[in-house]
Amino acid sequence: MNTRHKAPNVLGIFKTGDILKHVKTGGTYEVIGLATIEATLAAAYVYKAQSNQSLWIRPQQEMEDGRFVVLNR
Repeated sequence: MNTRHKAPNVLGIFKTGDILKHVKTGGTYEVIGLATIEATLAAAYVYKAQSNQSLWIRPQQEMEDGRFVVLNR
């Protein structure tokens, strides 16, 4: 029997495909999606740097605290 908890179904303020700008560094990123961190079940964004296509993961709370702004809406 699987006793693991289900990952929360969380909606974020950023949507898949959004282009974001990091306020401090000026870097631009594309949102890949909202994922769940396996160890903690916390929500996290997966996003891709437009400069070199590297993938990044950041907790939802940090991502939505004002350090990123949407460029394409």
